[in-house]
Amino acid sequence: MNRKIKNSELQRRLFLKRLLAATTASMLPLAGGQSRAASRRKSNNHSKAAPAVIRKIIPSSGEKLPVIGLGTSRTFDLGHDMGYDRSGYDNLLKVMQAFFEGGGTLIDSSPMYGSSEKVVGTLLKLIPKEQEFFSATKVWIDGEQQGKEQMEQSRFLWGVKRFDLMQIHNLRDWNVHLKTIKRMKEEGKIRYIGITTSHGRYHPQLETILQKESFDFVQLSYNIVDREVEQRLLPLAADRGVAVIVNRPYQRGSLFSRVRGERVPPWVEEFDCQSWGQFFLKFIISHPAVSCTIPATTKVHHMQDNMQAGFGGLPDAKTRKRMIAYYMDL
Repeated sequence: MNRKIKNSELQRRLFLKRLLAATTASMLPLAGGQSRAASRRKSNNHSKAAPAVIRKIIPSSGEKLPVIGLGTSRTFDLGHDMGYDRSGYDNLLKVMQAFFEGGGTLIDSSPMYGSSEKVVGTLLKLIPKEQEFFSATKVWIDGEQQGKEQMEQSRFLWGVKRFDLMQIHNLRDWNVHLKTIKRMKEEGKIRYIGITTSHGRYHPQLETILQKESFDFVQLSYNIVDREVEQRLLPLAADRGVAVIVNRPYQRGSLFSRVRGERVPPWVEEFDCQSWGQFFLKFIISHPAVSCTIPATTKVHHMQDNMQAGFGGLPDAKTRKRMIAYYMDL
């Protein structure tokens, strides 16, 4: 058994070494500390200043957060018995690299997402140490002690000293975990406290919790079709000073079925939109109460497209209504 463990560890180290060697060339900074991607952007823009990433303020602290984050549900799960498949890791490393090059910082995961936390931790070891990122995960288990152990396991898998954001996933045993997480924040073991749901049936309970408890973040589902949270939860979050992370921005990909074969209307150029993906994301992040959205993908070109939604202009209230009407009429 010990020999098997040693062999497994040796294989893991060998895999990481080879993967790092294969990707280092595209990640090394050029002279002056500038990345290759940044150098290309500067060359293409000539004397023009590079556009700034759109950031929104976290109400409880004043810290600013880029509006496009990285979700890992399904996409970063390589399986519990994943071994060390180089192709899977190599592809996701490129996805993560595109995320950081596009100005993203917030990475969201959960113990619920299979091997995603382990994959995230493995890939972060291959990213330059000076890269800024905002670590967000969740506790998803019953019981105080089990919750503590799960959060510590998550910290170990990510390889971080502390999490920026710890969230109670789908309200599970929230009373118990909230006490633990509050103590962790007081002790400096996490920076922010959050609570999440991706199910509309939990909205009434979530509303009650937000009314009586203090949170830094709430995570929920919202998109151009699923707009229920506009009625009560988003106004409540704004009133209570709670930052909002939006999951399922593409309704798990179903939003694209309506626009297949259709071009985005020319008027979206007014807010620097070039694709349907950006159309959907800019609709979400233009809501005043929304702080960040976390699209998930395994494709580099989709990630690059997602990140472009975090630059340029955003639609105003009148244009948002026009976007809804246009999409629903297709």
